[in-house]
Amino acid sequence: MVLSANMKKHIISLTFFCWLISSHLGFGQIDTIFIKNPSFEDTPKRGTNEFWSGIKNWTDCAPIHGFRGETPPDIHPNGWWENDLPASDGKTYLGMVTRDNDTYESVSQRLDEELKAGKCYSFIINLARAPRYISLTRTTGVEANYNTPVVLRIWGGSTLCQEMELLGESAPVSNSSWQIFNFDFKPKNNIRYITFSAFYKTPTLFPYNGNLLIDGGSAIIQEACPGETPLLASNSRIPEKKLPPHKQKKPSTSKPQQQETKPKEPATERKPKIMTELSRTDLKEGQTIEIKNLYFSEDSSSISLNSFEVLDEVYNFLLYNKNIVIEIGGHTNNIPTHEYCDKLSTLRAKAVAEYLVRKGIAPDKIQFKGYGKRQPIADNKTPTGRKRNQRVEIKILSIKG
Repeated sequence: MVLSANMKKHIISLTFFCWLISSHLGFGQIDTIFIKNPSFEDTPKRGTNEFWSGIKNWTDCAPIHGFRGETPPDIHPNGWWENDLPASDGKTYLGMVTRDNDTYESVSQRLDEELKAGKCYSFIINLARAPRYISLTRTTGVEANYNTPVVLRIWGGSTLCQEMELLGESAPVSNSSWQIFNFDFKPKNNIRYITFSAFYKTPTLFPYNGNLLIDGGSAIIQEACPGETPLLASNSRIPEKKLPPHKQKKPSTSKPQQQETKPKEPATERKPKIMTELSRTDLKEGQTIEIKNLYFSEDSSSISLNSFEVLDEVYNFLLYNKNIVIEIGGHTNNIPTHEYCDKLSTLRAKAVAEYLVRKGIAPDKIQFKGYGKRQPIADNKTPTGRKRNQRVEIKILSIKG
């Protein structure tokens, strides 16, 4: 990827800021291990052994695992196997399957730096499941839908595709929109190679046909281990950042004193809510609500500063309604091409989802998807109609309890 001058400036500024903070507070050096091509950018292609040119920076593990004759993973989107989900990052993403003949797809690459034994690392990636993934079964040879949820297994090893140590395993991926999954690694061995595998939900009596879509992986970031507590892979949280010891509030040893009663200050008038539709009693599964007063830079997924007020309302709503799962859906008008609209709408939905996750909402409560220009709510022939169609919505996927 070619970085613009502006992007380089932000990266240099961020690096200097992190160095300055860590130096001032006495923190150890934070290692960042970059995965090459973590969003699987390549030419869209079906995983067929004939004329297969591989995936940039990744190796297909089927021959190494002895799955001779089995096809490699697919690069989406291009309608392969009736899947049409737009990419969550960049232009393309990886599709892998499990099969009913006890074979599964996986890819591997060599890391530029080792994951060190006993050190703690964090990693995030976007995962989804295609509702339709039509192909022939291996046991019967008939056409079937490979749509049973599977898990992502992340393996570490000392050679390519080696399943030496299971670093993390996701929950079964059943969401049909992109969702952010978070992993924590604490290797027992030094790890030089990393492998991503689609695998069956275990325990299971029989192997089955399933699919897994993978996109938008992050760098692997070394973090301070929180004592001896083991770190487990999870799609339901992002690790909390603890204050350094000198900033932690020390417990008081003095006896509590009775507080004097003071007259209450006159109540200040509360600012009217922007999202009045976010009422727990009125919501129904399947309902969609437009996020009002949400603005982006033109032709960009950069959220404007004056949008944080409404996003914080969404955050507070999800914080106090933990049994609700939502999808953030991005939409555009009909002027650009489908490819451009799909990409922009997905990136804007992703930006909102990431904002909420960084604020502290559990990643498994939020999915995101770009619908492009396929679902207009107004006439695209007028400027007003096109502006209304350029929107981001919340869809209530489930309400439990």
